[in-house]
Parts: sequence; C-alpha cells; structure tokens
Amino acid sequence: WRQHYFIQSNLSAHTRVMSERYSFSLTTFSPSGKLVQIEYAIAAVAAGAPSIGIKSKTGVVLAAEKKSKSILYDDTTITKMEMITKHCGMTYSGMGPDFRLLVRKARKIAQAYYLHFNEEIPVSQLVQKVANVMQEYTHSGGVRPFGVSLLVAGFDEEVPYLVQCDPSGAYFAWKATAMGKNHVNGKTFLEKRYNADLELEDAVHTAILTLKEGFEGQMTEDNIEIGICTSDGFRKLNRTEIKDYLAALN
Repeated sequence: WRQHYFIQSNLSAHTRVMSERYSFSLTTFSPSGKLVQIEYAIAAVAAGAPSIGIKSKTGVVLAAEKKSKSILYDDTTITKMEMITKHCGMTYSGMGPDFRLLVRKARKIAQAYYLHFNEEIPVSQLVQKVANVMQEYTHSGGVRPFGVSLLVAGFDEEVPYLVQCDPSGAYFAWKATAMGKNHVNGKTFLEKRYNADLELEDAVHTAILTLKEGFEGQMTEDNIEIGICTSDGFRKLNRTEIKDYLAALN
C-alpha cells in the first residue's frame, strides 16, 4: 500500500505541476480539460462588488454596491449601471474598465441594428452579440478574458428579461440572481424570498435586502445604485428615491 500511495502522490504532484504550466496560457487546455485563465477571470468577478438582479411581473430591478476607495472621490463620477438602449440597461461585478469597454461595444451593436432596421434591437439578440464578443476573447491570441460578469435588464414586447453574461461567453436567463462578493449567500436569500408574483416595488425592497446580506458598513443612498426597467424604459433611481426606499425598510 505504501508503494501505491507513493505512486498516487507522484501522480497528483505531476498533475498539479502540469496544470500550473498551462495556467498562463489562454488558448491551451490544461490536462484536466480546463482553460485556467477563464477560471481566474471568474474568480475576479467573485471578488468584485455585489450586484443583484430581480425580475418582477412588470419589470426588472438591478441593484449594485458602489464602492469608493477614498472619501475624497467625487461620487457622481462613479457609476455601476449604464443604459444601452431606451429599454435596456446593464450592471456588472468585477473590473470596471472591462465593463466600460463592453458598454461601448453593446451601444455600437445596438446603434448599428437601429440604423439598419429602424427599431430597437431585441434584448436576446443584444445579449447574444455581447456574449459573442466575450467568448471571442477566450480563444484569441494576445488577449485575456474579460474580468467581468454582466447583468442585463431589458423589456421586449411587454416581456421583462434578466440575463447574466459570464467571462466565458456563456449567458443565462434568470428570475433572480446575485453576482460578486458573497453571491452564494445572496442567491440563497433570493431563493427564500423570490416568488413569480412579485410587484416592482417589492422587487426593489428584496434587492436592497439581498444587498444588505453581505454589506460592509452603513448602507446609504451614496454607496448603492438601483436601476429599474419597465415598459416605459430603463432608468436609474435618483438618490432621493433610494433614500426613501432605505427609510421604508428601516
């Protein structure tokens, strides 16, 4: 048995060394069948500020923690949510600069569709095209995967959509989800609180409560952002509205 244990130990050490050898290569699979750089990108997302998405009967709510590294920062210049089209917006967990680039690409895709067909791009098509961009960065030389996951909220033909795009290029539709730091506890909380008959107001309250689950420090209108997407379009709540929601929960 000692000889068997020795052989097994050597095999495990050999596998670990081989995996480490491939960990810096994006386009080469490791012996275990993984692209390790993508796993590192997903780890960067998991370490990012939390983001929450909840779909209600009449719309979608996005909520995100807005971290400021210094009290000297001008808070008005820090944003976690962006409008892509009138009826579509997105937020993220992970690396902010990567999000900025994907927002620009998404807006170009949406504008090109509008110029060609004279109507807004369907949310499903927009998500697929953005996910294709992210997937392209997993098999191209000289680049790295995006260190960001996106939550896309949209409204098409009286139907609300909530979709998550990951660094691998995979995308999933959700009823409610959490990303970023403490996302496991966030999803567990949502599983207990979510139901399909949620009204938009209730969805906003649930999103704030989910953010509170792993929130560090005092939650105020200055350090969170909330966006809603309904048949009227996507918009971010102003600080007064967020303050009122927080006061109602307290």
